[in-house]
Amino acid sequence: MPKFMDVHSGMKGITEEQLREAHNADLAIEKDEQVHFETAWADPESGHVYCLSEAPSAEAVQRIHERAGHKADEVHPVPLTVR
Repeated sequence: MPKFMDVHSGMKGITEEQLREAHNADLAIEKDEQVHFETAWADPESGHVYCLSEAPSAEAVQRIHERAGHKADEVHPVPLTVR
C-alpha cells in the first residue's frame, strides 16, 4: 500500500494531548477509506503537524482528515524509504 506524508499548518501551541486526540479521531474512522495512520508529529512553535499513513490514495487520506475535523494543507506521496 502506498505511503503518504501530510502537513497541517495553523496549529500553533498544539499540545501532546491535542495531537493524540486528533490522531485518535483519524484512527477511529480510518478503515472507512482503507487508510492507516502510522505516526503523527507536531511542532507547537511553528504550528505544523505531520502525519505518516498508508492509503490507497492522497484523496482517501484527505477525506479521513476532513471528517475528523482537521483538513490537511498538503498530502504528499512517499514512494521511497530508507532506514
